[in-house]
Amino acid sequence: MWKSVDKMRCFRKRSMFPFLGFLITFLLFFNLYMDDGYVLEAEKRQLGETLMHPGNSERYVHTFRDLSNFSGTINVTYRYLAGIPLPRKKYLTIGLSSVKRKKGNYLLETIKSIFDQSSYEELKEIVVVVHLADFDLAWCENLVQEITRKFAHHIIAGRLLVIQAPEEYYPSLDGLKRNYNDPEDRVRFRSKQNVDYAFLLNFCTNLSHFYMMLEDDVRCSRNFLTGLKKVITSREGSYWVMLEFSKLGYIGKLYHSRDLPRLAHFLLMFYQEMPCDWLLIHFRGLLAQKDVIRFKPSLFQHMGYYSSYKGAENKLKDDDFEEDSIDIPDNPPASLYTNINVFENYDATKAYSTVDEYFWGKPPCTGDFFLIIFNKSTKISRIKIVTGTEDRQNDILHHGALEVGQKSVDTKQGRQCTSYITLGEFKGGSIEVDNVDHKIGFDIECVRLVVTATQKEWLIIRTISLWTTQPVSQFIN
Repeated sequence: MWKSVDKMRCFRKRSMFPFLGFLITFLLFFNLYMDDGYVLEAEKRQLGETLMHPGNSERYVHTFRDLSNFSGTINVTYRYLAGIPLPRKKYLTIGLSSVKRKKGNYLLETIKSIFDQSSYEELKEIVVVVHLADFDLAWCENLVQEITRKFAHHIIAGRLLVIQAPEEYYPSLDGLKRNYNDPEDRVRFRSKQNVDYAFLLNFCTNLSHFYMMLEDDVRCSRNFLTGLKKVITSREGSYWVMLEFSKLGYIGKLYHSRDLPRLAHFLLMFYQEMPCDWLLIHFRGLLAQKDVIRFKPSLFQHMGYYSSYKGAENKLKDDDFEEDSIDIPDNPPASLYTNINVFENYDATKAYSTVDEYFWGKPPCTGDFFLIIFNKSTKISRIKIVTGTEDRQNDILHHGALEVGQKSVDTKQGRQCTSYITLGEFKGGSIEVDNVDHKIGFDIECVRLVVTATQKEWLIIRTISLWTTQPVSQFIN
């Protein structure tokens, strides 16, 4: 009898192994292919409890190292006030740090703008992380209740997280250096702000491929993620540390997520030395990005009227901001050549970049050219070229033509297209051609500006903007 019982036990054990193997495999594949718009039932229950009982946030305390194997992260234990991270990396994390203001509170409007200005497809690729960095826990709890009431759907979908780094992890904020002759309370404010951002960056390290720094009083342009993706795609193969999509403060600063641990450590190391925006400039330079890379139009606008420091008035606006970012050009990767004498360092690449720079050359002669050769043939839907600036309105191309070419070959002078057709003539120093792909019967390999008459004035090419016929979904998926 005992032998029979043992055999039955062994049979049950052996029969369980295939079942367990199947179950584990099924769960792994389910996790791998889970859509971002949904979360596991266990996560839903946990999120639901968080929504129902935001004050019991201590129940959802986790150590950051438990969520990440990145050895460079700072060992901080975060409180989850609302939401939990999903297992799959998103494309972009948007980080906001917020404290109690003496006047006004724009955080809810900022979160609303991020979600409202994004399409359904774009929402799948972003996660917003809010760091409530105020030590007034009652204020934090009340704000979390507002956030969970207004944005419950986004929290449950894993698109919105609210966290807090406990006060005990902060370095001393007393007896700080009085650099730049700042008053003591100002030094304390900006030093704590550096630590606030450091802890936020540290948390966001492994949530996505890219990270966008915003302030908590910002309005977004429509489809800003599509605009970002166009820019990132156009800079494939080039080195960058920080791309800027606003000229104000800490607004619209884009990083590779792989750089966040170093930036977090950097802010902590020099937290009392200078304001955060100055430290960001030094960090960029130390990683060998010498120049500012800022794009126009700006995708984010400052909307607050009162600063988080003492409630002082702050009505700064970015005059390069545009509501609709879908119109940002997506200049394909290319090589640029010109036989026009270049002035100083105003080289050809600066006209093709969407950065706020330009090409500047000495007076051109008939037959001189400015040539763009794409890395691969491309369908172009629209071309817009502007010469001259507001300060130098005579430094335009007075007489010139716009051509597109195909059949590129290597020559002693470099790659050239062997066949061109003319799309139009410059008028008043600019030219814009729509529906290019409908007007020609080939994929474009070259775009060329040709000088058709010698001029005495120098030439500034301010912007060369190209729009491809790639569908918007290419930039989202």
